[in-house]
Amino acid sequence: MRVEISFNFFIFLAFDFKIYWEIRMFVGHYGVGFAAKKIDNKPSLGTIFFAAQFIDLLWPVLLLLGIEHVQIDPGNTAFTPLNFSYYPFSHSLLGVLVWGALFGFAYYLIKKEWKTSLLLGVLVLSHWVLDLFTHRPDLPLVPWSEIKVGFGLWNSVIFTIIVELGIFFAGVYFYLTSTKAINKKGSVGLWSLVVFLTIIYFMNVFGPPPESEGPLAYVGLSQWLIVAWGYFIDPKKFIGNKFFTVGRS
Repeated sequence: MRVEISFNFFIFLAFDFKIYWEIRMFVGHYGVGFAAKKIDNKPSLGTIFFAAQFIDLLWPVLLLLGIEHVQIDPGNTAFTPLNFSYYPFSHSLLGVLVWGALFGFAYYLIKKEWKTSLLLGVLVLSHWVLDLFTHRPDLPLVPWSEIKVGFGLWNSVIFTIIVELGIFFAGVYFYLTSTKAINKKGSVGLWSLVVFLTIIYFMNVFGPPPESEGPLAYVGLSQWLIVAWGYFIDPKKFIGNKFFTVGRS
């Protein structure tokens, strides 16, 4: 029952709050998060999602505080109408390196696992690397510089879909080969998330742009619910020499 309620709640968000505009930008990042479980099974999937999406979780907070800015500009690229005009603290290369180091250090202080801490820090950085390929040249190298980079994959809708969904489903595959659900709730929780992200991803390709910067920022904060979903489906149980995912009752 809890899994069904969770899934229906996210569908409600998708239609009524246009969360699909945010998922358009980050479904590939979740693929990287899924794949990270193949490298290190110790951290929860929720923690991995937190790291992989950290700068996009920080970004809406900075929007609401008026520190960073985005404009709705249909035609800015073929894939998204968002003009990321000013986000040097959340999305500059130097800023992301600092955030990654802080994230990994904070995890180490709590868990004393240096290998996992390093992986989580790299996951924070991986977000910027993927953005480098998809964005037009709007990613600053350092906050105080006008030098911006981006390879512009978003200028092609079809190639964006192929690359992002390729990363996403490859990540899901690696996750499935490194974990095992020991009850139906663990399995249903995972597949409901995969199906949800996939359906909304295709919906948003033809969806309308967000109305303004403010509502977009609030929708951005709803990404925390996806992180929570990761924690829900991925509590771990140690059996023999392997970790297995366990669905919560």
